[in-house]
Order: sequence, then C-alpha cells, then structure tokens
Amino acid sequence: MNRLDLLLLIVAIVCALGTITAQHHARKLTVAIQHEKDSAQQMEVEWGQLRLEHSTWSMPARVENIVTNQLQMQLPNPKQIQYVHVSRAMLQEAQP
Repeated sequence: MNRLDLLLLIVAIVCALGTITAQHHARKLTVAIQHEKDSAQQMEVEWGQLRLEHSTWSMPARVENIVTNQLQMQLPNPKQIQYVHVSRAMLQEAQP
C-alpha cells in the first residue's frame, strides 16, 4: 500500500464515522422532537380540561347557590345601600 491509498482509507474511515455520528445525532433529535410533540399534545388536553372545569366552577347559578346556602349571604335591604358619588377631581387627585 502506498501513502495515497493509506490516506484515502483514513479519509474514508473518518467520513464513515462522521456519517454515523450525524445519523445518530439526527435520530436523537427526532426522538426529542416527538417527545416534545407528545408533551405539547398532553398540555393541550389538560388546558381543555382546565377550561371546562373553570367554566363549570364559575357558573353563576353555582356561585349563587354557594353564596346563599354555604356562606349564608343575601342581598342587602335597599334601605341599607348607600351610594357614594365620586367627582372627576377626586379621581384625578387619587391617581399617582
């Protein structure tokens, strides 16, 4: 074997190792991307469930039922209500 053959053999081996390394890295990235896609889909499902739960818990009829039955709250007598009128000047003074 002469020097040129040996050099070409070394270059071929280095190229083969580089190709193998690049393919392995690409496969690892493909697996990571699929894992992230699965995670994103799971989060979408969870987000939908949370939105449904939020809408269920915040229904006006449910809130009113809890307020009246569990918390024993009721609307005040109209004679007990006091209205406070705030002028624009007072609002401007209150702003920092």
